[in-house]
Parts: sequence; structure tokens; C-alpha cells
Amino acid sequence: AAHRLGRLVSGVCAAHGASAQAAMFARRFAGPALARRVLVADGAAAFPDVQSRHAASLKTLKARMRSVENMKKITKAMKMVAAAKLKHDEKRMQMAMPFVRPVQDLFERLPREDKPGTVTFFGISSDKGLCGGINSSVAKMSRNSMNEEEAKGHMAKFMGIGAKGIAALKRVYGDRFTHTFEECGKVPWNFATASIVAEQISASKPAKLFVCSNKFKSLVAYETTAARTVTQQEVSQMDKAEFSKAMDVYSFEPSIYEVWDDLHEFYYASVIHGAFLEGVVSEQSARMGAMENATKNASEMLEKISLVYNRARQAKITTELCEIISGASAV
Repeated sequence: AAHRLGRLVSGVCAAHGASAQAAMFARRFAGPALARRVLVADGAAAFPDVQSRHAASLKTLKARMRSVENMKKITKAMKMVAAAKLKHDEKRMQMAMPFVRPVQDLFERLPREDKPGTVTFFGISSDKGLCGGINSSVAKMSRNSMNEEEAKGHMAKFMGIGAKGIAALKRVYGDRFTHTFEECGKVPWNFATASIVAEQISASKPAKLFVCSNKFKSLVAYETTAARTVTQQEVSQMDKAEFSKAMDVYSFEPSIYEVWDDLHEFYYASVIHGAFLEGVVSEQSARMGAMENATKNASEMLEKISLVYNRARQAKITTELCEIISGASAV
């Protein structure tokens, strides 16, 4: 009887072009099993598929909206943390630079000559990412500089601070590495840490030294440079008359030749200390910008997903209303 009733209802409603009405009658008089057979027979099985598809897509979109919202909160919090750190790091840099620059100016007076020999590049990067191109720019500068020196026939070596810069160069240029320093940012940076690094540089006795780091310009700008640093070997090969002429404007006690080795090591520490502090400030400012852009992108993504979600929800509601209206008119 149920089969005959189903065929009868399906035939009557198909004549009027209403397959959904057949499903309504079959569901009311013969149960859901017959309703499914009627829908399949009449080629109108799209309605339950559409409903299930809408339900699945709505659930997926809702979960994606929740994850994007959480990501937006994280990036916003990271921006605030970077802003707080930037304030303290910039203060430390401003306090340290009056002690660093005079030592650098002293050694800038020494004459320099480009002589063949091994060139050492000291890269200063950070241990953390999510700060734009801060670390990749230092790695790129070091990589290009080493390639240029090797193209000239000079041997190139690398020393560095920071896990990100080291990881970017280790796979291809690992054989050029001599000494590396990682996890220096876990404790507050100070001149004592810079002195330890300077001792290692002095012990390696580089022929020529370039410090690759980021120079802080403003909150939205920085400059990646490879600064030439005077080495002990270069000073030992200088003409004594030119050396004395450059240093005569300063008074040394005891004599300059007795304190020169300690002074040169102090110069290494001052250069590393100033470059690291500028790099930290540049890192925090770049992280602020990166997290601000990430938050903005998350907001735009959330708006687009919300629009798709609302459209899918409205389509589901419209489909259900059409079924109800069709069933009511059939009755």
C-alpha cells in the first residue's frame, strides 16, 4: 500500500512539476524511508544534499571564523608586547651610544688599505622571527658579501649572533662558519656579553672584518649595512708614521703601545654592543609593523568569511522556507 501510495503521489505531483511536494506527502503518509525513494525516483534528491552540505559548510566556516578571531587576538597582543619592549630597548640604545661612538670615532681616524687576505663577516640577527625582513636582510647581506669576496679570489669566513641568521646560512655556507652565538636574547644584553663575543673575535685574529647588522633609522625604517671594522692585523701592518699622526690628538697613559691590545678588544666590544642594540630596536619596530599588518589582514579575512557564512546561512533558511511553503500549499 505504501508503495502504491508513493507512486500515486509522485505521479500526481510530477504532472504539476512539484517533486518536493511528493516528498512532503510521502513523508507525511508513509514515513521518511518512502520519502527518500520518492525523491530519488523523481530526480529531486538535491534537497537533503543541499541541507547537509549547508550544515557542513556552516560548521566549517564557523570554526574558521573562530580560528581567525583567535589569531587576530594573538597578533594584536604581540604588537602591544613589541611596543612595550621597544620603549625599553630604545632607552638602552640611547644610553649606550654616547659611550660607543667615541671609541668608533677614534678608530675611524686610522688609515685603511685594501690588501688581499681572508675576510670575516660578523652577522648580527635575532633568535626570534615574526619581525618582517629583519633577519633575512642580514643573511642576504652576508651571503652577497661573501660571494663577492670569493669572486675576487679571497677566502670568506662567517661569525654570527642570532639563531635566525645562522639558520638561513648554515645549509649552504656552513663550511665558512668559525664561531656562532645563539640564545643571547634570553637574558638582557649588556656590555659584559659583548666583551665575551669580542674576546672570541680577538682570539680568531681576523685579517679583515665586516659587521653586518641593521641600523635603526626610525620606527618604520632601518638600514642593513656591512660596516668595515679595523682589525689588529691591519693595525700591525700600518705605517708607524701614519699611525702616530692619527693618534697624536689623543693622550694615552700608559703609552699607546702598552694599552693598544686591550683598547682594540674594547673597540671590538663597543662595535658589537652598539650594533646589537640597534638591531634589537629595529627588530621590535619591525615586529610592531608586522603584527599590525597581520591584525589588519586577519580583520579583512574575518569580514570575507563572515560574508560567506551569512550567505550560506541565508541559503539554508531560504531552502527550509521553500519546503515549508511547498508543503503547506500541497495540503
